[in-house]
Formats: sequence, C-alpha cells, structure tokens
Amino acid sequence: MNIAIWILAGGILGWAGCMYLGFNEARGAVISAIIGAAGGFVGGKLIAPIFLAANSAPADFSMPALFFAAAVASGFLFAGNLVSTRWGV
Repeated sequence: MNIAIWILAGGILGWAGCMYLGFNEARGAVISAIIGAAGGFVGGKLIAPIFLAANSAPADFSMPALFFAAAVASGFLFAGNLVSTRWGV
C-alpha cells in the first residue's frame, strides 16, 4: 500500500509542478508525472529506509517515508528541469 501512495504522491507533485507552477511546460504534464512517480518510488523504497528506523509492521502507513518520497520526487523534477533547460533534452 505504501508503494502505491509514494508513486501517487510523486505523480501528483510532477503534475502540479507542470500545470500550476509552469515548470518545463514543453515536456508536458504526463512526462512530469512519470518523473515524479519514479522519484516517489525511489524516495520511499530506497532513501527512506536509510534514514528511518525499521517499522514494526512494514505494511503500516509511514508519514516520514511519504515525506522522503515527496522530497526525492521534487529532486527528480528539479534535476529533470535542469537537464532540460541546460542541454535541451
């Protein structure tokens, strides 16, 4: 359940970054949502366990892991925007 929430949160951040904030509109909202979802997955699955203690029940919802997923998704979106504006990819 956590993985789906991380991916959904990252996708929403990517979509909101494109639609409301106007970050890299040339790339489009769908690609931004995919980049955000990938960042959410990496942040929740790989980064959060490094900094957080193991939960007693891994299936329980973890708010700090969601914050890590959102932060890494934002970092992925920032890096994607930087690459796009710098090299036009």
